[in-house]
Amino acid sequence: MILQDINNMPPVKRGKRGVSDADDEDDDYRKKRDRNNEAVKKSRFKSKQRTQETFTRVNKLKAENQMLEEKVKTLSKDLQFLKDLFMEYASNAKDPKFAGIDLQKLLEDVPDDKSTGSTSKS
Repeated sequence: MILQDINNMPPVKRGKRGVSDADDEDDDYRKKRDRNNEAVKKSRFKSKQRTQETFTRVNKLKAENQMLEEKVKTLSKDLQFLKDLFMEYASNAKDPKFAGIDLQKLLEDVPDDKSTGSTSKS
């Protein structure tokens, strides 16, 4: 049993040259570990940086989205006001160009591809 263990063990390095080889191996190992540690630090830094940039971009887009939603509300109110103004003018006008036109039908909201398909009348 002991003879088998001895046969499976790597040879022991002896002498000055053996110590030098072991030191070289330790130096190589240390260099590899140092390079790996630096690579890991760099990778983690880049990952954190990408995460921060994504977070900043998300916040910017949320703010822009909110601003655009407010603009849509304002423009929708303006459109409704102009429709009402037009209806008032057209119903009081004796102009023949409005004769025979269903103005309510003309001013119905036309659903676009994104809406639910329901129309509202002014």
